[in-house]
Amino acid sequence: MGVLYLVGLLVALTGMVVLDRRFGLFFWRDARRAAVVLPVGIAFFLVWDLLGIRSGIFFRGETSFMTGLQIARELPVEEVFFLALLCYLTMNLAAGMPLVLSATQGRRTRGRRS
Repeated sequence: MGVLYLVGLLVALTGMVVLDRRFGLFFWRDARRAAVVLPVGIAFFLVWDLLGIRSGIFFRGETSFMTGLQIARELPVEEVFFLALLCYLTMNLAAGMPLVLSATQGRRTRGRRS
């Protein structure tokens, strides 16, 4: 059971890739830009985490669902995948919001014509 959290994160990341591919949101819109933005976002939050750990604000909780592997003191390997999911989700939402708004606007316009 020590990998359930990591597996869950990987499943969620796979879902982000599928949504991105289906609607051309992030990597499928501009792969070069996405290949820069995603690692920069992950790195930013990793530095944030390390600063929080160093100042005693953040710490690793014990659970049987995690692998127990750490990339730094109090920083589990799952955190990198969580941050990747967080950044990917944010970029998919940012890129997808105009699509949602235009679809909603189109429904309102069609509804008024009827």
